[in-house]
Amino acid sequence: MSRRRPTATQVRHLPTRVRTWPPLGLPAHRASSATLSSAYPFLVPPSTGVGVPIGVDALAGGAFGFDPWGLYNEGELTNPNVVLVGVVGAGKSALAKCLAYRSIAAGRRVYVPGDPKGEWSTLAREVGGIVVRLGPGLPARLNPLDAPATADAHGDRLRRVGAITATALGRDLRPAERSALDAALALVERDDQIPTLPLLVEALTAPDEDEARRDGLTRDQRTLDGTDLAHGLRRLVRGDLAGLFDGPTTDPLDPDAPLVVLDLSALGAEDDALAIAMTCASGWLEAALRPGNAGTTAKRWVIYDEAWRLMRQPAVIRRLQAQWKLARALGVANLLVLHRLSDLDAVGPEGSEARALAAGLLADCSTRIVYRQESDQLSATAAALGLTRPERDLLPALPRGTGLWKLPRRSHVVHHLVHPLETFVDTDHAMREEAP
Repeated sequence: MSRRRPTATQVRHLPTRVRTWPPLGLPAHRASSATLSSAYPFLVPPSTGVGVPIGVDALAGGAFGFDPWGLYNEGELTNPNVVLVGVVGAGKSALAKCLAYRSIAAGRRVYVPGDPKGEWSTLAREVGGIVVRLGPGLPARLNPLDAPATADAHGDRLRRVGAITATALGRDLRPAERSALDAALALVERDDQIPTLPLLVEALTAPDEDEARRDGLTRDQRTLDGTDLAHGLRRLVRGDLAGLFDGPTTDPLDPDAPLVVLDLSALGAEDDALAIAMTCASGWLEAALRPGNAGTTAKRWVIYDEAWRLMRQPAVIRRLQAQWKLARALGVANLLVLHRLSDLDAVGPEGSEARALAAGLLADCSTRIVYRQESDQLSATAAALGLTRPERDLLPALPRGTGLWKLPRRSHVVHHLVHPLETFVDTDHAMREEAP
């Protein structure tokens, strides 16, 4: 049944509480969004000018800047962590590098605790940073049993080496195995020197009889409990990853350097080796970020590029989640770079603990930057990042270098602008054919 517009006489006789507005009698008007934005400016949030310049706000038309610490101080963000998602070739790596480069110019410092493709070395040289290359046959070593000088140094080491062992074994540790690892670590910590993995493996295969008896076990039972752990860690001592993590750290992380990159490109395409390397590097990173260290007053970006390769390891996700929780206390902003959120399917089935950890990691990112996504990824991306229907429908049409920036109370579509001198962002030179 059709509804007729009330006449002016009928409107005057309506009760005040149900009266809307009198009919104007004007014809319908259609205009572009650019024209209507001047009549309805409240439909488009103003561009944010806080932080380093990123590019142009496609909706508001003004310059767009970003700095998680500045926006946190203004109450726009609840935490400084950022997730950046985009298909290959959408421009997310260029954005991450420009954000790092421009933040360094603004007094921030940047750590890249794992560069799987070796793409950050050029930027490090540009800003006078440090590159530590880790791989078979290379001289650099990182000791995963390095720990910040805190009251819980044993606990820090135990959690880290537990994550490394779980990743090497491809499963969570059993309670008896955790007890064996705890006892072995306590044994090698008796000396004043910093423990190393070869000493830990030796303690697992030859445990202390008195310590085993205190736990109501024989030495043979304790040895049996640590057998699989010793086999898992053997890969880092005498296996294919030997020479990387089996000695004292050769390159202490300089907290005053503008950019420090851990180049893991020599490890190849094996995800397990990369996950183990980045878990080992977490001790290297935590030692530099601990309160009281030189340079800790500066705010820092910690950028996990190609992080989709790490999301397949539940033990690694637990380590990342612990770092996310400490971001505000340490003045750190973590940037997680992914290709697509369906990579979470490799973590575990829906409803599993590992899947919940991965979802919690994304939930602890106040800023979500989404570059172009394929049509089959829209529903998963929208559900994981809390996108509205218009935001979701926008994703397949985003051109290269343009992304949706979703903050807690506002959203922006931003064209990232690259200066001609920022040549370090180029990751396509190998695909281009030079003109004759």
